Parts: sequence; C-alpha cells; structure tokens
Amino acid sequence: MNHSPRIVSVVGSSVLVAALGVGVTACGSSGHPLSAQPYDAASQITFKGPSGKKKADPDKPLEITSEDDGRITDVTATDAMGRYVAGELSADGRRWHTTTPLAANASYTVRVSTEDEDGAPGRKVLTFETGKPSKEKDLKVTFGPQKGKYGVGQPITAELNKPVKDPDARTVVERALKVDSQPSAGGGSWYWVDDKTLHYRPEKYWPAHATITARSNLKGIKVTDSLWGGESKPLTITTGDRIEAVTDASSHEMTVYRNGEAINTIPVTTGKPGFETRNGVKVVLGKEYYVRMRGTSIGISEGSSDSYDLPVYYATRVTWSGEYVHAAPWSTGSQGSENVSHGCTGMSTDNAAWFFDTVREGDIVKVVNSNGEDMDPFGNGFGDWNVSWKKWQEGSSLTNPKKPAPVLQARLSPEV
Repeated sequence: MNHSPRIVSVVGSSVLVAALGVGVTACGSSGHPLSAQPYDAASQITFKGPSGKKKADPDKPLEITSEDDGRITDVTATDAMGRYVAGELSADGRRWHTTTPLAANASYTVRVSTEDEDGAPGRKVLTFETGKPSKEKDLKVTFGPQKGKYGVGQPITAELNKPVKDPDARTVVERALKVDSQPSAGGGSWYWVDDKTLHYRPEKYWPAHATITARSNLKGIKVTDSLWGGESKPLTITTGDRIEAVTDASSHEMTVYRNGEAINTIPVTTGKPGFETRNGVKVVLGKEYYVRMRGTSIGISEGSSDSYDLPVYYATRVTWSGEYVHAAPWSTGSQGSENVSHGCTGMSTDNAAWFFDTVREGDIVKVVNSNGEDMDPFGNGFGDWNVSWKKWQEGSSLTNPKKPAPVLQARLSPEV
C-alpha cells in the first residue's frame, strides 16, 4: 500500500505545523503489518487550522479528523510545561477535538496515532502556537482606589471594561482577582455590585497600618467564548490609624475614636424633620476646603423658607449626593441641642477644621439614632459596611455560583 504524503486540507483557526514525520513503512512488504515501524500518517488525517505562519486563535477548539482509508487510535496534546489538554475521540475514530480551552500565547505539541485499513500503525507529531485574542475581546480590570494611604473602611473596587453576566464566567473572573492584607484581615469576599463592578471587603474593617494588595491573574484565561483575560495593573494601598467618628443624632454629639480610644467629643447638629441625616456607616470620600451649598441642588425652590446659598468651609464629603461633615457657624446656637440642618452634620468652624485635619479618605463616619433612612449600600458612596457579612457573601459568585447578587440599589437624591 502506498503511504507517500499528500496535500492536507487546512481550514478553521488553529495553527498546526508538521514538526516530525516518522519513517515510512511498506505495509505491502513481508511481515505482519502490526510489526512494522509506524509510517507518516499525514496522508490519513486532516488538521483544522490556518496555513502559513499564522498563530492559532485560542477561541477555537483544536480538531483532527481521519480520511476514508484509516482511523485515529489516539491523540495526546500537551503544552510547553507538559500539561495535557483534555480531548475526546469519537467511537469510530473519525474525529478528535479538544474539550477544554487553549491558553493564549502558548505552545502545544500534538501526537496523533492512526491505523490504516490493513491495521498498519501511523504516527504524526505536530506543533503549533496560539496567539493573543484581539484587543476588543480582552477583559481588563481597574482596581480602586488610587495608590495611597486610606482609612480602615476603604473597600477595594474592581471595574471591568466589559460586562460579565454569566454565573460561570463570573466565577472565572472572581477566582482570578486576588486581595492580600498584611497584617491579615482574616479573609474577605468580593461582591458583584453590577455586571462590571465588584467590591471587596473583609468581615470587619481592615487592620490599622496594613498593606493591602490587589491583583488580577486573568491574563490569557478564557472567560467566555468571546472574552479573554487581558493585562491589568495591580494596586497597593496602606491604612493609617483606625479613625471612627460616631454621631448620635438624638444626643447631638459626635465622638471621634482613634484605635478604639475616644479623642474628641463635638457638639453637632444633624438633619431636621423632612431632611433627616441617613443612619449607618459611611466612608470619607474626600475633603474640600470650600464648597458653595445651595438649596436648589436638593430641590428647594428659591424664595422658600428653606432656601439657602452659603459658602461652606472644611467640608468632609461622605456621600456623592452631597452629605458632608462641615463648618456651620450659623447654627452654633443649636449645635449640641437641636437638629436644624438639611442633612449634613454641622459643627463650629474650629471643630470642623480639627475634624478636617484628623480624618482621611476611607475613615469611618457612622450616624446612629437618626429618623432618616439607612445609608445605601452602593451608588451614593461606600455603604458597603451596612451589608451583613452573610448577605455580603451571597454577592460572591464563589459562594453562590448560580445565584445573582442581591439587588441593593442606591437611592440617589441630591442634598447638601
């Protein structure tokens, strides 16, 4: 029987380059065909992949089929590290294909064993490389906040450049996002805020004077059939002292703690009826020495008895919709005894300057005993700490791989 090589058809998306053709056998010669040396099986198999020097698209599976005069008896595919790629051979030996994804930018070796119609064995060894998926398919992660020193209440955020909705794909993403803390925070968990946003926090606040690193191991990993992990920049932040400011709206006092020890008690005023300050834990978002606050920004019409237009100093922001801790010299007569603000926490100029200088982004500002609504978990600042640890873990694809995160929508209403 003649086993001289012939042209092999090449279609599809995996680059397969012949690396070794093991000697030709003459199965028409004397001796049993099974005792002969394997012949070059190139004439009996078809490889699906582009021709030339193009690299394989890792999105597409590897496939090998046999010709009419033979069948495939075995295929092994390994990467450069010797790790096997899972595959499946049809019962009739006509088709073999990979059943697990190929990695991007990787090298593979495929060993194919065949048998012709007379039972003579054939062999072919092939090598190919995968390329990088196109940039529009790359899933990139941007970690937040920016590098720097923060308070112990600062969550880590991960913003994806493309939405991920499928539960299995979310599991792939979340397994690749790593957060470490030194000293240890005792573990933590990601929460899928929406299809493109994740927040990470431990059960309790971060340790004081900790170094926290966040990184992505998604590069080259298949997330979905059309989405692969791309390059992402890691993040390192540190924490300072544990600063907690607790405002009791009923006693009109704010007590500030450093590492568990009270360091100042400040007379304050909070939101009056109809403008009650939100209860719950908030996180300092930023500090502005001067802010112009106007009643029109929260829907108060000009000429109303509640209308105002004021220059405000030493303003520490705790919600995106405009809740601050700030100097309110016009209400010093009510501070410590009555709630007269439009939702902010007001104090004397000296106390506001001290508070402004004491806190940093990520520090904790908690309000208790207000008649206001609870702080939104997401969307109006960092209300993450108002979610119970049990409920927080339900927002992880690792603890609830088939269950979407609880819907905890922000209630955005502008205020001062």
